[in-house]
Amino acid sequence: MSEVSKLEGLMVETLTRLCSIPAISPHNGGTGEDAKILELAKIIDELGLKDISLTVEHVDDDKAQSGRRPSLFLECPGKRSQRLCILSHIDVVPEGDISAWTLDPFKPEVRGTRLYGRGVSDNGMCLVSSLLALKAIQNAGITPEYTVLLAFVADEELGSHYGLEQLIERDIFRPDDLVVVPDSGNDAGDFIETAEKSMLKMKFTVTGKQVHAAYPNHGINACRAANILAHEVDETLHAKFTSTNDLFDVPYSTFEPTRRFANVPASNIVPGREVFEFDCRILPEISLDEVISAVKEVIADVEARTGAKVALDVDRNDAAEPTSPDSEVCKLLVKSVKEVLKIEPKCGGIGGGTFAAFFRKKGIPAVVWSQECDGVAHQPDEYTEIAYMVNNAEVFALMMAGK
Repeated sequence: MSEVSKLEGLMVETLTRLCSIPAISPHNGGTGEDAKILELAKIIDELGLKDISLTVEHVDDDKAQSGRRPSLFLECPGKRSQRLCILSHIDVVPEGDISAWTLDPFKPEVRGTRLYGRGVSDNGMCLVSSLLALKAIQNAGITPEYTVLLAFVADEELGSHYGLEQLIERDIFRPDDLVVVPDSGNDAGDFIETAEKSMLKMKFTVTGKQVHAAYPNHGINACRAANILAHEVDETLHAKFTSTNDLFDVPYSTFEPTRRFANVPASNIVPGREVFEFDCRILPEISLDEVISAVKEVIADVEARTGAKVALDVDRNDAAEPTSPDSEVCKLLVKSVKEVLKIEPKCGGIGGGTFAAFFRKKGIPAVVWSQECDGVAHQPDEYTEIAYMVNNAEVFALMMAGK
């Protein structure tokens, strides 16, 4: 659609404006999404979109500066009352090790064919693509075939507890909605995600007894106990849950030790407390209860051997039924991707963690797709190819027009 390509410069400008605002969760050291939502509403006003309605939905969060986490919904009527819903998220992860960046993460820069900055890929470029797709079809004088609902949602990066998890329980979405989540993809743009693994996040708090490092026999070294525990949980889970499923990209369950929290301020202190986390993406046919039970057996053994005590906190998300490739939304997306990218997309599953799972659990088919740069999300010098942003907007515009 020629009207989309005319908006390339505006897409870059819009993405730069939005990603200059560090919408980091207050549970991850940030201030939340309020400022970014205000800037997005300002941008929408400047675009001069016709016949739209804007609604802000809030979820209470005591850690947020305003006490609430905002999500913005834009609706534009179409020929049909049935809605095409495109959901992107407005929050981003922290920059991480700032010394690994070659630019200020929140001062996006164009370098060649790419725009660099935190959040430009995850999930800013698809947010902008969906918004400018609507602008393009209005510029072309096309009335959308479907009523369009664009959702710009908070708190995706930390599990959606202050976003979609609560919003989907409100009277916002409908059983016949066609739901697209542009929050995962690849460079080719040939993969449509229709299934997700179960997710299990485990936080281990190991308590020993802090003492001077010269007298370790007077204490219980929580660091050593945590090291043993992390290693044995890792080994046990990989040995016990070995099945594969070729529907998924990474066709087996993953059990990754990830986050380690600070313990003591000096090297001559034996720590009395250690905290670490595992991120697990588990094939749907594997019971999360069995995984948790296996972990608890390891904990009991390590406690008996070391004298430390271990508290386990679990955040689980059991997999939903996959979206059928024969669903209306999947067929519409496949048709649009083929038209824009001249490829035959394939359907499959990923590790999990997108908005789609919430809809699938409600019986609403949802698909996940975008053309995006492989492996740049959450990395230093995160970037997006500007051409991908334009291609995504073309796909969304065709879907809106029912082409």
